[in-house]
Amino acid sequence: MAKLDTKTKILIHAEKLFAKQGFNSTSLREITTEAEVNLASVNYHFGSKKTLIQAVLSRYLALFMPQLIKELDQAENNLASTVNCFFNALRILDTINSDSAKNFLMLVGRGYSESQGHLRRYIQSSYAQELNQIFEHFNRVTPHLNKEALFWRLHFCLGAMVFTMSSSSALSEISESDWGASINVNHLMQKLVPFINASLATQTQINLTQGEV
Repeated sequence: MAKLDTKTKILIHAEKLFAKQGFNSTSLREITTEAEVNLASVNYHFGSKKTLIQAVLSRYLALFMPQLIKELDQAENNLASTVNCFFNALRILDTINSDSAKNFLMLVGRGYSESQGHLRRYIQSSYAQELNQIFEHFNRVTPHLNKEALFWRLHFCLGAMVFTMSSSSALSEISESDWGASINVNHLMQKLVPFINASLATQTQINLTQGEV
């Protein structure tokens, strides 16, 4: 096996610690200790903790975004096919490691829960065209939703995905204990598909300003 270079070591261990502990609770010293490199190497390769966080997500996005766009270009013009594109694209992350899809969603979720505004700005600036294509595709297959309603539905669906992935170990234990069914992350994603479809398909819209259905 080829020896990992310093930059790759930092990325791998930063990913694991960020996913497990969060961005705010993980120090650069913890990362460099786990990676067995010196602290100065983070500044040398990344410049700052914020840039390191962006680099960790970039490893995923560089694979995920092109694959998702490819899937959408080949998809049928309906909601079920569009949702399947998203889950199909997630599976390409397994080429990084077996926990990549799970870690990716957890890190995206932490970007929101820990108010990492720089991360959102980085993704929007680096993948503006792709994000617009994705949103417009969902907009075409959900004509019953206005753009504001679609925005909220997609974020609520993302929240469900983040919760499911971050709770995957507990959910697997519950499934085994209560139903005698052994499941893994791929099984959980398959179970999420009909929920996401139903969430986006319903025509009931909520006026978020007035709080009325």
